[in-house]
Amino acid sequence: MKRRNLVKALSVGAIAGAISACKPKAQDCTNSTTADTKTYKWKMVTAWPKNFPGLGTGANFLAEIINSMSGGRLQITVYGGGELVPPLEVFDAVSRGTAEMGHAASYYWRGKVPEAQFFGAVPFGMNAQEMNGWLYHGGGMELWTELYKPHNLVPFPVGHSGVQMGGWFNKEINTKDDLKGLVMRIPGLGGDVLARAGGSPKLLPGSELFTSLQTGNIDATEWVGPYNDLAFGLYQAAKYYYYPGWHEPTACLEGIVNKQAYDSLPEDLQEIIRIACMAATQNMLADYTAKNNTALETLVNEHHVQLRKFPDEVLEELKIQAHEVVEELGNQSEMGKKIYQSYKTFAEKTRNWLEVSEKAYLQAR
Repeated sequence: MKRRNLVKALSVGAIAGAISACKPKAQDCTNSTTADTKTYKWKMVTAWPKNFPGLGTGANFLAEIINSMSGGRLQITVYGGGELVPPLEVFDAVSRGTAEMGHAASYYWRGKVPEAQFFGAVPFGMNAQEMNGWLYHGGGMELWTELYKPHNLVPFPVGHSGVQMGGWFNKEINTKDDLKGLVMRIPGLGGDVLARAGGSPKLLPGSELFTSLQTGNIDATEWVGPYNDLAFGLYQAAKYYYYPGWHEPTACLEGIVNKQAYDSLPEDLQEIIRIACMAATQNMLADYTAKNNTALETLVNEHHVQLRKFPDEVLEELKIQAHEVVEELGNQSEMGKKIYQSYKTFAEKTRNWLEVSEKAYLQAR
């Protein structure tokens, strides 16, 4: 299905869902739609290069589908990282109203809201399917909304990367001792885990990865997976491509909306944003699922990338450190405890189901 047709199809389905969701108070939804024909023009700032595969195009998709679903009443202009604000300042820009909306990853704001990392990526934590279950049907969204409320923000999931790769390395990782002294670009909780294992994590925006790796300022970097890594040309700057992505079983991307801007919208446009974010979340995951395999084949067969699996000894060491890091984060604040207990309980329950469903099936296939 072509992109334009997909947007139209999703719009029809999403509008039907929005109407269904409004049925208990149908009169209110009708009134808000007919009474407010004003056109709203918003800015969306992102942490990604403009039109970057998966991440940047995911933000574009969200803006397109909101425009389509709203019949042009809510128009969103997307800005790449650095065009309006620097990539790592998206949170502040949306919070203060410089832009009405942002698209980024919650672990970028760990210095401001440490607990937000639970909604982005947890090392050895839940994958995309599990995260969606927790957020939409396990109480996760309510906790995320509560966490961001003091920052004048309304959060929504807007995309998943799926399981990522372990990263690009210019040093071989054969034992856990090889992690010691390793300078690696790795954000969020994954960076904390690496530090516990003796490494030196760095937080860099995507635009600086290639040069930093090529010049030796860092020994390794994680980014996303084959689809994005091929587009960045990282195979030209590092020898070894390691897996699995223990640090990000998925990157759950976030769409954040300035609360005043959101509250100023009529009810039907608020619902359109919510439904559009759900559609964009599924669309991005499908995009990565479709594109990663082809990109990996290109990296290995055409660019002769050396694909390596992390040794079991290394993964076991990282897992031990990860459990400690995540538990400590969950005990830093009362809000952190609420989120951690909810996340942990849901993860434990779904793990039992996945053992006899997804895992068992993949082993048998």
